[in-house]
Amino acid sequence: MAHVGVPRGTARKRRSVALLTTGVLTIPVLAGCTSDSEGPTPVAVRQDIAPASRDRVAEGSTLTWAIDGVPATLNAFQADADSATTRITGALLPSLFPMDARGEPRLNPDYLESAKVIEQEPKQVVLYKLNQQAVWSDGREIGAPDFVAQWRALSGKDSAFWTARNAGYERIEKIERGKDDLQVRVTFSKPYADWRSLFSPLYPKEVTGSPGTFNDGARTTLKNTAGPFRLRSVSKAKGTVVLDRNPRWWGDEAKLESLVFRAVEPEDRTEALTKGTVHVADIDPAAANGIALAARYRGGNGQQPAHGPGADTTPASALRSWALAHGSDEEAAETAQAARDKSREAIAVYAAEQKALSGFAVRKSLEPAYTQLALNGESGPLSDDRVRRAIARTLDRQELADTVLKPLGLPAKPPGSHLALAGQPGYKDGSGALGDRDTKEAQALLADAGWTPGGAVRRTEDTKAGSEAEKKAEEKATDKDDEAVTGKDEKTGKTEKDEKASRDEGTYVVGDDKPGDRRAGDAGVTAQDKQPGGAAGAYAPAGTPAPAPASVKDRLGKGGKPLSLRFVLPSGPGSQSLRAVGEKIVAMLDSIGISTQVTKVDDGSYFKDHIASGAYDMALYSWPATAYPATDGRPIFAKPEPATDGSLLVEQNYTRVGSDHIDQLFDRAVSELDPNASRDLLKQADARIWAAAGSIPLYQRPQLVAVDKKLANIGAFGFAAPRYEDIGFTGREAAGSPANRKK
Repeated sequence: MAHVGVPRGTARKRRSVALLTTGVLTIPVLAGCTSDSEGPTPVAVRQDIAPASRDRVAEGSTLTWAIDGVPATLNAFQADADSATTRITGALLPSLFPMDARGEPRLNPDYLESAKVIEQEPKQVVLYKLNQQAVWSDGREIGAPDFVAQWRALSGKDSAFWTARNAGYERIEKIERGKDDLQVRVTFSKPYADWRSLFSPLYPKEVTGSPGTFNDGARTTLKNTAGPFRLRSVSKAKGTVVLDRNPRWWGDEAKLESLVFRAVEPEDRTEALTKGTVHVADIDPAAANGIALAARYRGGNGQQPAHGPGADTTPASALRSWALAHGSDEEAAETAQAARDKSREAIAVYAAEQKALSGFAVRKSLEPAYTQLALNGESGPLSDDRVRRAIARTLDRQELADTVLKPLGLPAKPPGSHLALAGQPGYKDGSGALGDRDTKEAQALLADAGWTPGGAVRRTEDTKAGSEAEKKAEEKATDKDDEAVTGKDEKTGKTEKDEKASRDEGTYVVGDDKPGDRRAGDAGVTAQDKQPGGAAGAYAPAGTPAPAPASVKDRLGKGGKPLSLRFVLPSGPGSQSLRAVGEKIVAMLDSIGISTQVTKVDDGSYFKDHIASGAYDMALYSWPATAYPATDGRPIFAKPEPATDGSLLVEQNYTRVGSDHIDQLFDRAVSELDPNASRDLLKQADARIWAAAGSIPLYQRPQLVAVDKKLANIGAFGFAAPRYEDIGFTGREAAGSPANRKK
């Protein structure tokens, strides 16, 4: 499923991009593992790609892969590069150290014979020995000039190059030719532990050699490539990027004749799968349910199986399930079921859809990314670390993980690290630095910070101290409000002002006792919540009693002001999972007297206008995993610094919580060439990130991909990069578009 948020800035999985979580259905069977003698760890990411040896994969044919949109740029180092840029350039350009299934960088023998640190004193020197067969698509060998040009473009020394990052490249002092152009000596001015992250993807010097070609030339085309595929065309009008086999590729020949990336909106992917216009697509739970239903329902003649799963499925009940899976409510589903008797055409359409969907499988895995609760520590109550830690210790992270993963059959172990996921060598559960869930300890922390039960109620003497001038001012303001009221509704007795308040845009308050406030489970659900894109499933079913709110005297407050936090959530159709988790967090905080003001905003503005700008107290978003936490984790947890205009320079630390000690540990880790010592420093940094309680990891995201059943070596890749040359059909397939291919 597409991730709503800021586009990726580089081709590899960086943590400089925050992503909204999309709820997806994934049900793999995954094995546990351990990490560098730290004891048992949670389930690791595993691939689900229908692996097959190359001799079982047929030659030829075209595969069509759904993407969110034609990328704005094919230069992975520009700010508007996105996941589509990453996917496409992965098939076209050299990646020297792609991640393997455990999330570790591994040398790619198609491009490198070897690469290692050959000197540490007086300076770090890395010697790359390139594969002697490696050439660009114009026949020129890949060599030292390409490394030099990319270093100069990304070093940050020339502002004419519009780059999204220069991490690591700014530490390079010089690049020299070795015995020949196939040997490249890179000398660093300062030690750099994550040197393997550099030069991936590697662009030809024709792209990186000048600001003009770097900034504009590689946005819509790549004339020179060096992967198993080459670029044939990019069409914004058709919404396609077409690749075909690279005749100069020296490695294993690509099994596919051509690879088409087609722009398909997430909500349109079930239809695209049904019509056969795509073979592969990231999907959401509704699409997954449709495929699961198709597996149980016999297509073509509208009859159910005689036995086994789905044996009790009738065309009428199947149609009703179809309506539910496509977002219809219960009433609409009943209408659809009744309409079955009147419309055989509807049944035929449904049967045809089921027949088409039955040709797809759902490839499932845990995605290498985690969703966190972010607590904005810049100002307000959350600027006090005691309040942040109290909130963190109020959360039942296991229950929140269960909410997303357990119904899907997935292992639901909350992540124990901000810097690695289970299965990666650097993983260690550091959550003990914060402590387990303990509401009594949370209340003690809040009391220590001055937030006590009943503190939101003004004392009598404070009330009496109010001046007559204040009272008159309040009465005057009330009179002005009344003047704006044109009348009351005869049936409800509500004024227009009351109606306006009740239509507050997607916002409701939990924890106040004022009449008209809307709580989770109350009848006062906004109209937005009832529409597609609203908080489907975020509220209790109709007829469920709302939880009894805490009384005013139990509300936490200080000096007559309640402890109330702004909780921002996305409102889009792909964010149901986030909203469901958000509702549980609201209830947990409500149980100890913390009020929350929940605001649902459009997915498109969620990150830019709220997270990045700091207009929130609490929010949910995700970070992808990385093989280079010393480099990629630093900007996410760096201590914000004041700018000259008085604002904060936060890099990617959108919680605004950091410390000098954490920064120092990252700086030492990125300069430590002993991998074990570097990991130890990162584990220390992670423990302090936990203790600061600005970011609370909740669960690892699920991943789900619809794939034509005849395809092999493609699906839910987990950590690992796709091996594009091995992807293909295992049966005899006609070349051409999926629409022309026989089912």
